[in-house]
Amino acid sequence: MASPGVIQRLDENVVNKIAAGEIIVRPSNALKELIENSLDAKATSIQVVVKSGGMKLLQIQDNGTGIRKEDLDIVCERFTTSKLQKIEDLSTMATYGFRGEALNSISHVAHLSITTKTADSKCAFNVKYVDGKPVGPPKPSAGNQGTQIIVEDLFYNLAIRRKALKSTSEEHAKILEVVCRYSIHNATVGFTLKKYGETTNDVHTLPNSTTIDNIRTVYGASVAKELLNLECQDEMLKFKLKGYISNVNYSIPKSRFLLFINHRLVDCSSLRKGIESVYSTYLPKGSHPFLYLSLEIDSHNVDVNVHPTKHEVRFLHEDTIVEKIQQAVDARLLGSNTSRSFLTQTLLPSARISSDQTGVVPSTSHTSNKVYDHQMVRTDCRDQKLDAFIHKSSEKVANEEITVASDQTNDIDDTPIQRSIQLTSVLNLRQEIQNKGHSGLKELFQEHTFVGCVNREFSLIQHQTKLYLANNHRLSEELFYQIMIENFGNFGILKLSEGNILSLPLLLDNYIPPLERLPMYILRLTTEVDWETEDECFETFCREMARFYAFPRDGVETCTNSNTVPSWKWTVEHVLYPGIRSTLTPPKFFAEDSTVLQIADLPDLYKVFERC
Repeated sequence: MASPGVIQRLDENVVNKIAAGEIIVRPSNALKELIENSLDAKATSIQVVVKSGGMKLLQIQDNGTGIRKEDLDIVCERFTTSKLQKIEDLSTMATYGFRGEALNSISHVAHLSITTKTADSKCAFNVKYVDGKPVGPPKPSAGNQGTQIIVEDLFYNLAIRRKALKSTSEEHAKILEVVCRYSIHNATVGFTLKKYGETTNDVHTLPNSTTIDNIRTVYGASVAKELLNLECQDEMLKFKLKGYISNVNYSIPKSRFLLFINHRLVDCSSLRKGIESVYSTYLPKGSHPFLYLSLEIDSHNVDVNVHPTKHEVRFLHEDTIVEKIQQAVDARLLGSNTSRSFLTQTLLPSARISSDQTGVVPSTSHTSNKVYDHQMVRTDCRDQKLDAFIHKSSEKVANEEITVASDQTNDIDDTPIQRSIQLTSVLNLRQEIQNKGHSGLKELFQEHTFVGCVNREFSLIQHQTKLYLANNHRLSEELFYQIMIENFGNFGILKLSEGNILSLPLLLDNYIPPLERLPMYILRLTTEVDWETEDECFETFCREMARFYAFPRDGVETCTNSNTVPSWKWTVEHVLYPGIRSTLTPPKFFAEDSTVLQIADLPDLYKVFERC
């Protein structure tokens, strides 16, 4: 007969790694904990930089209250927190974190570094942590008020956990979803997410935005214009709900359910299934809604300590509350189904866009579902481009060799971390770009289909049933100006193979400016830039940089980061316009200066053909 095994006390290091595996499941889970810490610190700006899906690098910078120097010794120890003192506090918990486990768990499965500064501190302090303990005393460091946390080589000491994760692209998608959801619920906080070494942002929302604005920015105008506000409350059950739900005109293949209970991002399967059952009577089979709900329940009725990741909560009267919310959703959808409304952009005059306002045009609910030819919009990128109908003349390709090298390498220790720029002048210029933006044009460029190049100066793009003529030079100049402002201090480097000028900033991947302009650029830097006043200096310098980088109207060839230099048409379609789609906030004057011209409208053309 086998003898019983000997019960032994686990080594403390093993215990900590087991606990860490329960708290930190994947990079997106670690980021969720860090974002919640930033929100608890009253941050109004949260900037996230990731590399390899967060496996190599996960960096978060906020402008919150910071961490006191005296607390840095124990901040990563398990069960150290400023938010909970006794067990009774759990019943009235209003903060995201309360157990003091997140930073400790991260420090056991990754290389962790914290740089922080409080309002009354003369400088920032940096500390590295291993297994919850600081590696040396806090070191004085440069830094703005708030906290920067850098997590490198996640799960470096847990090979099985690391191998079990999805691909880096899938992990990045999960990180993207976390940032998107928190940006929707915390519209007063500005969120930024970008991949390490890239100039464009995957997410960029402004402080003091509205929920609808952020839904439009993050998930697109197509869903934002189909949302209904929803409110529901019950004094007896002590709950209040508000949010936005999609109407019966909108559906997606997979449900998107953003649920916050007492401002905590959670999942509730009973509520999800209950609302889905209501929509099943309105939407076609296999179709699902978009839902953003913020549910506030009396804190005494909620248990937030159900799961280590705090992803699930339990609350009293769950079935009754779900039923009340189902009734509210059903009533809202039923009220909206009596007629259908469509948002339409003000028609463009023949030569310019005159307004960014939209109007609501009602129509009856008995409108035919048939889609006629003149209402169809080309959306397949494999469709023929303009070049298929135009004789292709031979293109002269520039032979000048330029060695292009990025200052980022695969070794994270050898590279500088992305810097957060807090210069008031730069922040003012960023805000000015947003204030002067044209919402109608922004939607046009974000959702456009590239048709083809007319010549170097103009390209044809399609949006919905309309065809537009876009000025490549003007659009690119504004694009590079905004890239200079938005990513100031965080550019890659173009290294030149010869000459006294050794390098230039890399503003857009695979794009190198026409170097024939270099002498004029240097001259204009000395004559056109206001070097005396800070605000004007930044603006005029960035304007001159944008003028130099702008796509040329003439026959000067641009180069690209490739062994075989593509034609200028390839650069316009595959480099310039993707950058415009993802980054550009078109200024309002573009609607008046012929930068974008509507030249055709499919329904109007059909009317002409009918008269013929």
